[in-house]
Amino acid sequence: MTWIIVAVVATLVLLYFWYAAIVSRRNATEEAFSGIDVQLKKRTDLIPNILKIASRFMEHEQALLTEVTRLRTEVLKATDTAGAATSEKRFELEAALENKLSGLMVAVENYPDLKSHANMLEAQRVYADVEEHISAARRSYNAAGRRFKDAIQIFPGSLIAAMMGLKPFPFFQVAEADRAPVNADDFLKS
Repeated sequence: MTWIIVAVVATLVLLYFWYAAIVSRRNATEEAFSGIDVQLKKRTDLIPNILKIASRFMEHEQALLTEVTRLRTEVLKATDTAGAATSEKRFELEAALENKLSGLMVAVENYPDLKSHANMLEAQRVYADVEEHISAARRSYNAAGRRFKDAIQIFPGSLIAAMMGLKPFPFFQVAEADRAPVNADDFLKS
């Protein structure tokens, strides 16, 4: 009879520790996502300054400048909402914004006056620094998300996760265009 009580208590203790591990990993993932938010906010705040400087020199790139502004607005709207479904949409918007900003930085190269302007040089330096921090925050988030996903998919975590209604967090993934190998001929044409 006592061994049954010991077995039940041991099982409950095991389930408690597994539950605590799941909660801890979920919180770590949310904290890592918050770290991404901080860096993305820095980038979003930097965009108007870059656009203001660039618009003085880049009359022929108005469509690109307008698209960057539109995407920034959509990202800000997506930031105000929460949840896994909106996170995936937000990740897509962030990737599109990052792609357009990269295009803007490449277009800057076609404007020697803008490229050498002190404010633009500083904005590009800050932008590169922020992008580096975003990349590090994404790696941290993906690692935390993987640990959480492992915890809720391995038994008995899968049972606990089902009872709590937990789902894995979406991962930040590289856009398909960024997976393609770099073609040096494209850079040599200009």
